[in-house]
Amino acid sequence: MGKSYLNMVQDKIYIYGKHALTEALLHTPQAVKKVFLAPQMDDVALRELVDKSGVTQAVLGAGSVPQEAGGASHQGVIGLISVKELVVEYDSFIEGLTVAPDTALVLLNEVQDPHNVGAVIRSAAAFGISGVLIPEHDQAPVTGAVVKVSAGMAFRIPLVSIGNTNHTLRDLKERGFWIYGLAGEGANPLTKEEFTVPAVFVLGNEARGIREKTRELCDIRLAIPMHPQCESLNAAASMAIALYAWSAQHPEALKTKG
Repeated sequence: MGKSYLNMVQDKIYIYGKHALTEALLHTPQAVKKVFLAPQMDDVALRELVDKSGVTQAVLGAGSVPQEAGGASHQGVIGLISVKELVVEYDSFIEGLTVAPDTALVLLNEVQDPHNVGAVIRSAAAFGISGVLIPEHDQAPVTGAVVKVSAGMAFRIPLVSIGNTNHTLRDLKERGFWIYGLAGEGANPLTKEEFTVPAVFVLGNEARGIREKTRELCDIRLAIPMHPQCESLNAAASMAIALYAWSAQHPEALKTKG
C-alpha cells in the first residue's frame, strides 16, 4: 500500500544542523546517503559519528551548499536523506507491530502544512505512539521542513506510507483498533474518554477537517473542551492534547521498549 506514496514524493531531501544529522545517523543510518561538512565544523563527536557510519562525505563550502538549502541555518552540517529509506511501507510495518491496549497510531488525513506534520511527529514520539501513518493523496509529504520541526523525532518514530486511507482504517479495525477522529463537533469530550483498546487518532485537514467518508469510519469523534472565547485549536496542538490524554492512561507507552 505504500509504494505509490514513495514513488510520488521527492526521494532525496536535505536536513540541516548538528542535531538533525546526529539523530539520523544514530537511528536511521541507512537513510543517510551523503554528508556535507564545513572545514570549520568543530564538533568532534559528530565527525567521529560520520566517519564511523561510512557514509559518503563532501566538503561544505561557499560553492558546494546544495541549492535546496537556500538560506537554511545549517551549522556547517547538511545531510542528504533518502525518503524511501526513511519511510516504511504499511504492509511491512503492520505485520511487525505487536498490537496491545498500549498501542496507538496517528493517521494524517490531508494535513497540508509541513509544520503541522513535523509537530505531530514530535508529539507522537513524545507520548509513546507506535507510528505515524502518512497517505499518498493531498497530504504534505516528508520534507526537510517536516524533519526540522519534528526536532529529529522523524528519525526515531516509524513514518508509515499508506495508500487508500479508508482501506487502511478498515484493516486496522479488523486488527482490533478503535478509530478516534479529532473533530471540534465531536460528541465525546476527550476528558471523559477511556482508551481501553488499541487506538488510531485521525487528524484532518486544517480547514476542512476529516473527510466525510473517513469520518464515517471513526468509532469515536473526540472534542477538546475549551473556553467559549476560543473557537478552535491549531491541528497539531489538538493532536498533542489528545495524545497526552491517551498517554496519561497508558504510562507503559512512555517507557523504553525492547
